[in-house]
Amino acid sequence: MHTLIKSTLLFLLVSLTSQVTWADEFDAAIKSFEEAGQSGAYFDSSYGYAVFPTIGKGGIGIGGAHGSGRVYKQGELIGTSSMTQITIGFQLGGEAFSQIIFFENESALTDFTSGNFEFSADASAVAITAGASATANTGGGVSGGVSGGKNNASTKSLGYRKGMAIFTIAKGGLMYQATVGGQKYSYDPM
Repeated sequence: MHTLIKSTLLFLLVSLTSQVTWADEFDAAIKSFEEAGQSGAYFDSSYGYAVFPTIGKGGIGIGGAHGSGRVYKQGELIGTSSMTQITIGFQLGGEAFSQIIFFENESALTDFTSGNFEFSADASAVAITAGASATANTGGGVSGGVSGGKNNASTKSLGYRKGMAIFTIAKGGLMYQATVGGQKYSYDPM
């Protein structure tokens, strides 16, 4: 039984993250967040951001997620990052989404780039499209947005929490879950 679960999970993660991440995929993800509701305003006010064009997530009882991203400081590329998440709890399915993390100031960016950074299990994000699942913020309240499309989204901003603001855009898939787990990020400077 465990072999079947592991095989299914591996298949879901591979199929959701099998796309090669080209520069235009990053540009397209950034453009989507620039044009989607209040996330666009953060580009002008943030010190920097990390963008993950595609994060694949899947699970049957035990789940996981993974995606590769780039980190920008005041508009300049400074490094790469990868996100990994392990979840335990009732869950079934798979999904893909884009995620962006805005850093309010140099201190928040330094926290993220100082090594292995992790969001807590109670974290949440502003979900930009209908059906998107909230995934990570630095804690506190929960908020979300609903819209018909990624480029005309109406969102309610969480604002910065602990120096960060996080938004997600659903790309596809269907997943039902009630899970416990945090997202972990690695950082490699350019």
